[in-house]
Amino acid sequence: MQVLDGKALAETIKEELRQEVDQIRLAGGKIPHLAAVLVGADPASEVYVRNKVQSCEQVGFQSTLIRRGSETTQEEVLEIVRRLNDDPDVDGFIVQLPLPKHIDEDTVNLAIRPEKDVDGFTPVNIGRMTLGLPAYLPATPNGIMTMLERYGIETEGKEVVVLGRSNIVGTPMSILLSRKGNPGNATVTLCHSRTQDMAAHTRRADILIAAIGIPEMVTAELVKPGAVVIDVGINRVEDASRSRGFRLCGDVDYASLEPIVSAMTPVPGGVGPMTVVSLLMNTLKASKGRLS
Repeated sequence: MQVLDGKALAETIKEELRQEVDQIRLAGGKIPHLAAVLVGADPASEVYVRNKVQSCEQVGFQSTLIRRGSETTQEEVLEIVRRLNDDPDVDGFIVQLPLPKHIDEDTVNLAIRPEKDVDGFTPVNIGRMTLGLPAYLPATPNGIMTMLERYGIETEGKEVVVLGRSNIVGTPMSILLSRKGNPGNATVTLCHSRTQDMAAHTRRADILIAAIGIPEMVTAELVKPGAVVIDVGINRVEDASRSRGFRLCGDVDYASLEPIVSAMTPVPGGVGPMTVVSLLMNTLKASKGRLS
């Protein structure tokens, strides 16, 4: 089985980005600047934002982290978004999700200007992606597409099953893989909690993408021998044998699939690092003022 090592690939791409930023600096050009807004104290969000800031430093980007407490009002968050929209030095920014429950995430998302939406979540970028036009692609799906391309995973004419229909991963993933291009040109089935006989779909998949948020739900009997498996899930489960009292796992039962699949992403160290790299790639595009 081939391990699709997202951590190693992300380091390779970050080195490519660092070299490009060095050339921009030597030419006296504008250094890409990514800002992140973190509201509240969600532990996972803290980790994600810290990784993004560290990655910016690694490739030579400027980065700004704006922290606010969980008591911050929606209007205060919207004011931060307005300031970042209007700041010519900030090329792109993200508002880290989830937000506290009293803040409407859709309202905040709609306030972000599309040209600074390096997370690829605004309706303009989603619409352009759907039409096959240049866009800032959602970071996790774009990271998976980059991984498939760099590891030479053939998608044309393949049966792909995506588990999960979120706007962040599942739905855009199904669109990207069904579009013309490489990777792409696949026949895609999108499964979700209301799908009848999910196993009938997953067992015929040449490529299975699990983004359903249920720890180790995908077991060997659900997977076609020789399939490529992309595990997007990252779940914290109790484990008394660990010093921390928990372990991280994906949506896939890695141990049971390892003997039968042809390639698979680990958790952690698979899709997660590629998500961060995609955000950096979008920020570099934004700093150049173009989507293509």
